Amino acid sequence: MNQTKGTDPYADPRAFYGSELRRLRETAGFSQEQLGERVFCSGTYVGQFETATRRPQLEVSKLLDEVLDSGEHLQRLCRLARKSKVAEYFADAAELEKLAQTICEYAPVLVPGLLQTRSYARAITRAAMRFSPDEAVEEIVTARMERQGILNAPTAPVLWEIIHEAVLQAPIGGPEVMHQQLLRIAELASRPRVVVQVLPFSAMNEAFMDSMTSIMAFDDAPTVAYTEGAGSGQLIEEPALVGQILRSYDLVRAAALSPAASLALIQSVAEDYRTP
Repeated sequence: MNQTKGTDPYADPRAFYGSELRRLRETAGFSQEQLGERVFCSGTYVGQFETATRRPQLEVSKLLDEVLDSGEHLQRLCRLARKSKVAEYFADAAELEKLAQTICEYAPVLVPGLLQTRSYARAITRAAMRFSPDEAVEEIVTARMERQGILNAPTAPVLWEIIHEAVLQAPIGGPEVMHQQLLRIAELASRPRVVVQVLPFSAMNEAFMDSMTSIMAFDDAPTVAYTEGAGSGQLIEEPALVGQILRSYDLVRAAALSPAASLALIQSVAEDYRTP
């Protein structure tokens, strides 16, 4: 999970947290591995905090303060470092998304965030935040569009998206918004590092996943999974649970239409939205 990233302690709160953690660790005479053993994580995990690769965790910071006898110093820095443009429950997964070599997602209800157009993102955000000011809605939409930058980066991950057929049929934002959204999915599906499949209604008895799921694999760290429901999300790192999710995803992938057949269906539904 390597990432070339400066660790200037004045660059941002996360870099400062990492610098302070390193200073306290070295003062206490611990290696990363030794400190990790005392706070129930790996030395690699500690190193990721120190290099600002991974967002610090409040519970881990509490343990670190206890072991390093630093009062609540790291806990206070952690609260600053955890500020994010995305929802708190998604923030850790959003950071890992930037480092993943492969991202495999299943979407049962809505178009995945990495594939959304601005108009579609605005429509679903406005529906979910009906009583919020326009500025709050636009802030979320802009953050989602910024996430998509990873698809254009030189180190773009392999992206495998499986979308339930119901996603294509839900007229989010109206016919024109959906038409443009499906054309966007078709355009992304033509990229060499993107695969899109559709799970048809007819395959529901062969494979089933009931929530949005993202599985992220890295070149030097264990695979993790993220699941999301209405207003909540969970990052899953326990190997046994991740393995169970992987097996469920493989069944969905096997039951889905081929990429070519999926593209044909997406294009057909896109045209249906243009039909008076």
